[in-house]
Amino acid sequence: MHGHSQEQLAALINSSPRHISRLENGSSRPSQNLANDIAQAMNLGQRDTNHFLIAAGFLPSTGELDFHAPDLKWLRKTMTLSLKALDPYPAIVMNDASDILMVNRGWVGLFNQTISKAILDRVTNNFEFVFSREGAGYLISGWEDTLSVILMSLEQRALFSDNPRDHEMRDRLANHENVPADWRQRASALEPMPSFRMQVNLKGELKKFVSVHSTVSRVGPAALLSGPSININTLYPEDEQLDLAQFCTGELSHPLLFY
Repeated sequence: MHGHSQEQLAALINSSPRHISRLENGSSRPSQNLANDIAQAMNLGQRDTNHFLIAAGFLPSTGELDFHAPDLKWLRKTMTLSLKALDPYPAIVMNDASDILMVNRGWVGLFNQTISKAILDRVTNNFEFVFSREGAGYLISGWEDTLSVILMSLEQRALFSDNPRDHEMRDRLANHENVPADWRQRASALEPMPSFRMQVNLKGELKKFVSVHSTVSRVGPAALLSGPSININTLYPEDEQLDLAQFCTGELSHPLLFY
């Protein structure tokens, strides 16, 4: 595609045509430095560089997504429209560290029924909110398996990325009082799922919800590997007769509610 012969590419990366040939026919594997050199010689963008590194067997550098950067105004607008369209179903937008970037009126209205505004306004991370007894933690029943699977996904992410932030998040959440001591054993017997069930006490009645998680990739289909991504988490009531619109009326405010 780039029009380079083996000789030309070898010259660009200070290698030999024979070595380039061995890489192409699979009889040799590149070092990570060589893989990066090839990507630079080809002037690959972030997405293709990361996919190239994955194909060579190396961890890509995904970087951080600055959701509030001026050039991502279009993304913030589309996420706002998506959240408004999901009302009255509670929904949030998160980054790949589960930091909450936006919430909708449905989310604020629902949790205003069960959590004080002072506590809800301080919520900034969905994992911490789900685990915390002050947050959603006390709302979910029989959730030992759910917490175990979440922690295992965090542990695998930390092993893959070796990012201190991921290790710190895993360690901190594993120390929550409502995490079962055998969470690793529980998780090893379960497959991770993009959804789980929870129940919320609304006016003295336990109402069951399904929490559904979807990923929005910014740089390509392999979002978790090839670059930073954002995610939308939505709660849907199992009882189709439950009127969530009643909680979206009147004045609603939250630091991450932007409409």
